[in-house]
Amino acid sequence: MSTGTVTKDQPYRNLAADVQDRDRRLRVAAVRDGRAGLVAEHDRGGQAGRKVHASTARLRSSAFKLTKDQLMKDPADADSQYLAVLAADAEVHLPRATPPDYARAAPHVLRQLVPSGEVR
Repeated sequence: MSTGTVTKDQPYRNLAADVQDRDRRLRVAAVRDGRAGLVAEHDRGGQAGRKVHASTARLRSSAFKLTKDQLMKDPADADSQYLAVLAADAEVHLPRATPPDYARAAPHVLRQLVPSGEVR
């Protein structure tokens, strides 16, 4: 059972009987009027990235467990070059995108990010 205040960016694991085997992990995206907007960061058999809502009282119940942040964060998420490449890939991600489109996006954004050509 989680106790205390539900705040933005807190990670939770869903322990409800119907999803317990899916290892469903959620992060609080927003809290307002006793309701929390959550994003599924991991959901085996479900859809990661899906947005769901739950009452803050439910998040504090035994159906959810507040987890440690380091279990859910990837160190690469703090790397500005990695994030820039992901953003570039997202820009070219269209129904007719080809592998060369993605391949051209990465060096282009890295040249903008590091004009000297020195990539860490």
